[in-house]
Parts: sequence; C-alpha cells; structure tokens
Amino acid sequence: MTNVLIVEDQDMPRELFEIYIRSSEKFNLVVSVSNAAAALSVCSNNKVDLILMDVITELGRSGIDAAEEIKSKFPEIKIIIVTSMPEYSWLERARKIGVDSFWYKDGQKDSILEVMERTMAGESIYPDQTPLVHIGNTTNHEFTERELDVLKELTTGDTNAAIAERLHLSVATVKSHIQHLMEKTGFKTRTELVSEARSRGIVIKNRYSSQ
Repeated sequence: MTNVLIVEDQDMPRELFEIYIRSSEKFNLVVSVSNAAAALSVCSNNKVDLILMDVITELGRSGIDAAEEIKSKFPEIKIIIVTSMPEYSWLERARKIGVDSFWYKDGQKDSILEVMERTMAGESIYPDQTPLVHIGNTTNHEFTERELDVLKELTTGDTNAAIAERLHLSVATVKSHIQHLMEKTGFKTRTELVSEARSRGIVIKNRYSSQ
C-alpha cells in the first residue's frame, strides 16, 4: 500500500483528497497538513511514498520550494503538484526540480487517483500547457514567456528600471513588453492589467518563494 501525505490549505480540496484516498485500496493516508513548511518534518518522521503538494499553502509557503527540498533529501518520494492556479512558471520549475507529476485540480476522483497510480508506476504525468484563462481581449496563451516575466515583475509595483535590472533587460525593452501587454489585453492602465493578471492567477510572485 502506498503511504500518502497531503499538503493542502483549502478545506474542500483537502477533504476531497482524503475521501478519495480512503476509498482506495491502493493508498493509505498518513496525514494532511496545511503548510508546506511542515512537509519535510512529516517525511523525516513517517514512511511517505507519495505527496500531493499544493503550491500556495498556509501563510503563503511555497509547495514547489518544499518539493525541491524534499526531493534533495528523499529522492525516492514521489511528488505530484496539485493546483488550480495557471501561473505560467510553475510547470517548468516543477520539471526542473524533479517533481514527478503535475495535476490541475478539476474535482474528478478518477482523474487524480489515476495520476497517483501512474506516478507510482514510474510515469511522469504533466499537462501540455497551463489552463486557458481570458484576460481583457486576449488569453494567457497569447503572451510570450518574456511578456509573462515582465507581467510577473509588474505585480511588485517596482519601477521599470528595477524590473529591467532584475530581468537583465534594458528599460526600453521592458517598456516595449508592457506596451504589448496593454495592446493585447486592451487595458488602459498597468494597474488594471496587474490586478486582473494577479486575480486570475496568471502570474503569482510569492514573497516566501524564490519565484
């Protein structure tokens, strides 16, 4: 039987995961925690085979940061990132740090259990792209990766010069990307652009994370 740790701070999805696991003869629930910072301790003190890891957990702690630390110390533990947020950078970073699978929450029991079983069988299950989200006159899939990089930094409220320095771009290039973002979405102010992008989860800059 596969021992599972759930890291999820929202009551409804956590309870659903618990129900699904308890209804399966293949999985055993070790414990559920709401803060990714507690996951490493659980792995150190319990036999854990598989983790369902949300990305943004209690107090804003990053599940991807926790996954990276766990993979470095317990590489045999399988990790599935579970999230409803379409933040563009998470897929790539999860692959880079060795996360085994990545699943967007859709509330379907068979889907997550199937991903869990296939992951434990040695498969790496990843979606082809982030979920499609409409923003203004366009969608998140119409932005270039560099435009998304700039948009993410815009959420800090920093100046174009500060953003340019962090991204190793010229100020003129940053301004150009912002202009393209405004033209694509049809928004009139960068405040409106940032507010919509953040509220829809297209870009998330977590102060507790390296991302």
